[in-house]
Amino acid sequence: MSVIIAISSFIIPGLMFFIIFYGMAKKQNVYDDFVNGAKGGLSTVLKVMPTLIGLMVAVGVLRESGFMDFLGNWIGKLTNPIGFPGELMPITIVKIFSSSAATGMLTDIFKEFGPDSYLGKVSSLMMSSTETIFYTMSVYFITAKVTKTRWTLAGALLATAAGTIASVILANLM
Repeated sequence: MSVIIAISSFIIPGLMFFIIFYGMAKKQNVYDDFVNGAKGGLSTVLKVMPTLIGLMVAVGVLRESGFMDFLGNWIGKLTNPIGFPGELMPITIVKIFSSSAATGMLTDIFKEFGPDSYLGKVSSLMMSSTETIFYTMSVYFITAKVTKTRWTLAGALLATAAGTIASVILANLM
């Protein structure tokens, strides 16, 4: 195990040195390329920032107002009989919009029920097998200037549902 830890400590610095030496071998001005890439990244952040702020504020308002808990309890009445706890509906919905807000909710679940509880296991698995759909779509589509998303949202929601179902099944097997 200590060999893996030692190797993992050198992966990122090794990759950085490889890129620098590769650029030098190809006679590229690596520093100027880095600065130009950073400028491009900053302009991308400035384009995406209003959307991100809007998503974060909306999720925060819904969470703090108690609407997410109300919605979770209401939908939970339908999902409890099929094995999906209603207590996890708020984190399921919030994860679609914001991973950081969902992580905060995950911490709350751990504090209340424990990380080894059924709810802790399902929510942990769900956090790692689902995506922040609207965040990802807004960042990538705004950056790439995509206007016709076609079936992206439907496919992403289907994949999130599959990840959520798989989380429940796997937690039942543990």
